[in-house]
Amino acid sequence: MKRLASQPDNANDALDALAEALACLQGRDDVRAFLLDLCTPAELEAMTDRWRVVPLLLEGVPYREIHSRTQVSVTTVGRVARTIDHGAGGYAAAIRHSHPELHPGDT
Repeated sequence: MKRLASQPDNANDALDALAEALACLQGRDDVRAFLLDLCTPAELEAMTDRWRVVPLLLEGVPYREIHSRTQVSVTTVGRVARTIDHGAGGYAAAIRHSHPELHPGDT
């Protein structure tokens, strides 16, 4: 959705509000329901595809094998790998809690 020219760009404030909403949810069922309400099926598919490849990348599985196992495009696998290495640390934070045995350390 395009913003009207007269509206200030409050993208950081909006992202902070969304992050706060997610942080307030209690448990997987609440988060799942929120995501189902918030996202389109295509957005959910894209996010779940990205998340499915994170543990495989951290295990050192080659990109093409990840593609064969998950049917996630090699391009997406590469993007996720770059984000693990150079992103904001969100994947690392989630892995630290969901798969502590795979956590690559504080980067």
